[in-house]
Amino acid sequence: MFHVILYQPEIPPNTGNAIRLCANSGASLHLVRPLGFDVSEKAVRRAGMDYAELANVRVWGSLEECLEELKPPRWFAVSTRASTRYDQMRYAPSDAFVFGPETRGLPRHVLERCAAERRLRLPMRAGNRSLNLSNAVAVLVYEAWRQHDFAGAADAGLCSSAIG
Repeated sequence: MFHVILYQPEIPPNTGNAIRLCANSGASLHLVRPLGFDVSEKAVRRAGMDYAELANVRVWGSLEECLEELKPPRWFAVSTRASTRYDQMRYAPSDAFVFGPETRGLPRHVLERCAAERRLRLPMRAGNRSLNLSNAVAVLVYEAWRQHDFAGAADAGLCSSAIG
């Protein structure tokens, strides 16, 4: 399925939410160092990242190392400085989505490595701060998954609760 890459994430609960999202959507989560938090078992539980056992989560030393090993046919950089709206793309199951750290976003050198048409933005109202990282991940992953008719999802009629 899809690959979510968090480049130097800083806030543990955001990463915890992304882990849970990936567990529930079938996406793989990749964390690129340095991380702004400890990934020990105790710290992971405390930050609500205990869904890690249900998701495919890997930690990488660099973005280059991650992309080189994954070899995604396409990767997308998500940034408030991008011009392509996320909903204007057609996604493939092996695509990778790179999100920057919460306080500063993706650095220019990462954005410049990504083809201009694959630099994505989520629309926002003028003058507002950017969306929370885990919310941005959810918006993009669910759009990509929707385009593939939510392949692998449990039948809605069998689910006891959509939230919980």
